[in-house]
Amino acid sequence: MDSPEQPQIYLLTPATFELSQFPDRLARVLDSTAIACIRLALASRDEDQVARAADALREVAHARDVALVIDDHVLLAERLGLDGVHLSDAARTVRWARKTLGPDAIVGSFCGVSRHDGLAAGEAGADYISFGPVSRSALGDGSVAEIDLFEWWSKMIEVPVVAEGALTAGLIAALTPCTDFFGIGDEIWQAEDPIAALKPLLDAMEQAAKATQ
Repeated sequence: MDSPEQPQIYLLTPATFELSQFPDRLARVLDSTAIACIRLALASRDEDQVARAADALREVAHARDVALVIDDHVLLAERLGLDGVHLSDAARTVRWARKTLGPDAIVGSFCGVSRHDGLAAGEAGADYISFGPVSRSALGDGSVAEIDLFEWWSKMIEVPVVAEGALTAGLIAALTPCTDFFGIGDEIWQAEDPIAALKPLLDAMEQAAKATQ
């Protein structure tokens, strides 16, 4: 994933979904707006279930020239012909994932709210660093990736950065000048119409981008 001049959308799947329905929902979103990458973020650790989901989403994504990465399952990413992996353990397995998947694969690293972990992951060869959540939620330990972390990163570090977790239109507007990608998932999938839910987020990003030009 190359760093764009204006942030792009990095789409996260729900942690659980019906395989009979979700690929069609995903396809409609992909057909409605430009998406840089999709992350299969299933909570399941059932290998067959994850593999079947990856196969179905790969077909949808690759038909539209959109990359598909998977949470943590490096060996499955290699076996199933996915475009890469998103690691949730900061810098600990970046080098191994890169060695396993090769130089052309996408290797991303979620680093929570830690600048130190982000720097270590970048030095280990991560293609992007993800920080979050960007506002308070009941998930995790309550830590928040503050805007100043993204401002510092965008000024000092060349590795692209993703803002994700509990995003709102207001936060997207504030973060647009200092992030490369917005990781959007539950913000739209919990709505009956994900395309309608995505629109105010896109509008906030586009208006903020215009204001900084």
